[in-house]
Amino acid sequence: QVQLVESGGGLVQAGGSLRLSCAASGRTFSNFAMAWFRQVTGKEREFVAVISRGTYYGNAVKGRFTISRDNAKNAVYLQMNSLKPEDTAVYYCAARDNAVVVTSDRGYVYWGQGTQVTVSS
Repeated sequence: QVQLVESGGGLVQAGGSLRLSCAASGRTFSNFAMAWFRQVTGKEREFVAVISRGTYYGNAVKGRFTISRDNAKNAVYLQMNSLKPEDTAVYYCAARDNAVVVTSDRGYVYWGQGTQVTVSS
C-alpha cells in the first residue's frame, strides 16, 4: 500500500522559514514526478512545486521555495523561506506514476494527508 506522509508544518512568523518533508512508502518514486500543492479552506488546491527531471514552481512561490528529493530515502522536501501570511494553507505532497510534469492536481495519483502551515503577520 502506497503512503505519503508529510511532516514539518507549524506556526511561523512572516519572514521565517519552514521545511516540509514527505516520506513515501510502498513504492519507489525516484523516477516519478512528485509535487507539493496547498489548499486554503473554501478555495481550490494550488500548485506549489514539482520535481522530476527538473524543478518547476508556481508563480506565488518562485524564488522563495525550493523543492528537492532524496531518492535513497524515497522522500521529497519543500524548503520555504521568506514566508508570508498568504502562504498559510494545508500543504499536500503528491506523486504521479510517471515522470511527466503536470501542475494540475488531477494528474496525481497518490496524496498525503496534508500538514498545516500557518504564517502570522
